[in-house]
Amino acid sequence: MTYAEQSRMTTARIALAVLAIIVVAPTTHFAAIDQPPNIVLILTDDQGYGDVSCHGNAIVKTPRLDQLAAESVEFTRFYVNPVCTPTRASLMTGRYPSRTGATEVNYGRSLLRADEVTLAELLHDAGYATGIFGKWHLGDNYPMRPSDKGFDECLVHKGGGIGQSAGPPGNSYFDPVLEHNNQSVRYDGYCNDIFFGEAIRWIEQQQAAPFFAYVATNLPHLPLEVAEEYVAPYRRPGIHEMNAKTYGMIANIDENVGRLLDALDRLSLRENTIVIFLSDNGPRTSRVKNDVYPDRYNAALRGTKTSIYEGGIRVPFFIRWPDRLPVGRQVETMAAHIDVLPTLLQACGIEGSGRKIDGVSLLPIVAGEDRPQRTLYVQLNQNVEPLLFAHFAAIGQRYKLLQPSPNPRNEIADAMEYTGDELLENLELYDLQVDSSETENIAEEYPQIVDRMLAGYDDWFHDVTRQRDFHRPQPMVIGTTHENPALLSSFDRVRAAGHDYWRVQIATSGKYRVVLTFGDTAEAGVVHFRLGTTHVSRPLPVDSNVITFEGVGLAEQTGRLQAWVSQSRRAEPAIFVQLERE
Repeated sequence: MTYAEQSRMTTARIALAVLAIIVVAPTTHFAAIDQPPNIVLILTDDQGYGDVSCHGNAIVKTPRLDQLAAESVEFTRFYVNPVCTPTRASLMTGRYPSRTGATEVNYGRSLLRADEVTLAELLHDAGYATGIFGKWHLGDNYPMRPSDKGFDECLVHKGGGIGQSAGPPGNSYFDPVLEHNNQSVRYDGYCNDIFFGEAIRWIEQQQAAPFFAYVATNLPHLPLEVAEEYVAPYRRPGIHEMNAKTYGMIANIDENVGRLLDALDRLSLRENTIVIFLSDNGPRTSRVKNDVYPDRYNAALRGTKTSIYEGGIRVPFFIRWPDRLPVGRQVETMAAHIDVLPTLLQACGIEGSGRKIDGVSLLPIVAGEDRPQRTLYVQLNQNVEPLLFAHFAAIGQRYKLLQPSPNPRNEIADAMEYTGDELLENLELYDLQVDSSETENIAEEYPQIVDRMLAGYDDWFHDVTRQRDFHRPQPMVIGTTHENPALLSSFDRVRAAGHDYWRVQIATSGKYRVVLTFGDTAEAGVVHFRLGTTHVSRPLPVDSNVITFEGVGLAEQTGRLQAWVSQSRRAEPAIFVQLERE
């Protein structure tokens, strides 16, 4: 059978699989379609609800995003998690982060469990071409890479951001080293221009089947690196330099979104392409919760990234589908990241994986159908195991119950003594219909609402956490043909109870070449490598930072890999560990 014949059969199979699709008229429920839609999912990084001019920001200029909003259905109360990884896990799976194991941004808690089924896998299995361009942040090693989770074409940076410890030292937003289909390649230009440019180039090549393009830019995440031409219009008296640079990065996002939308028009793909735009969390300023850039606009929402107040978890959300959705409609019904997967599956007429999906399709809501009211839940704390009552929000259409922590990214030192009593004394309740800025805590006035929402949260917490062993993160699988050699970075190193280690699974017994890389070493020491019953060591000379062990025998096992250098009374873990099955 020729490729063209296979492609025609694939397209036909998808068309036959289409179940029902929403049409524009809100009084009409569903109608069949002849051709499955293309999908472009654009996710920005740390762009707040107020970081678009159509939300009242009088400084930043986002004409193309404003245009997209005007051509879309906008959910004005769209919720995500307050940091990167959990939001991305929910987008890809339609499930709450605790179900997926991807609950934080590092320390082994950003690794998507291998048994999770992603949107890309479901679309790929239905005949879609799938591509990711930008930030993945759900695991850099097999079996968690985007290529392992349903994407045909992958152009991503490692870890949580360019310049962080997962990637090559000194990597920059300009001329970055990126991973193209799991091979490190240096590109010329600015990272965001590269991601959007390669996404457009890939879309231009998709002729035989519908496509899913996931464009997940790392902008405007720190560091604030962008060309002066974007910053200059915002560098004026009264505007803080960090704001000027952030708005310059958002201007670059706006320009590139325009490039992509223009490409869809040029390729005659506009009408039957679903375009979704959103951000992964509120605006980031630093690691401290609720800090702000001087005069940073966020539409009067309280809190920033890492916060479970509205400013940390409420983001822009636009969905455009000219063939099927109305133009310029704003929907006040709350929605969330967990709803994207079921919405797109319904739009494409594709069955789910059979796993429990926490989200709901938003298409009936746009159609005006009455839907049962629900409560959404958000939680963030950095403990190995999620803690009941710690830094959570239960969000209803009107009321919101939350327990704020002074700094949710500080681990509670002695979890054995944790009872939650003190946390329950600090509950806050807000009526979002009249107080979206969350200024008046009415918890004491409405104890019955507090009790009802707290009971719902309690049930939810035990439901989403009961099937995962959070003390055993997803292991990186070593010794397969999928990834050999495997490079482990300090970004995914687990830190628990004073120990630093990588959780790995040796899939094939044999001899391995082990290369350990450390930071600058000003004194001599002894390098150690340990996994299970294997423990090898050798001296590390002064001013050396790479040590190689040849022929290390490793048996099939799952366990803790430790690699460190002992110097005087200090022990420093390795930055990178490379294992190659010989």
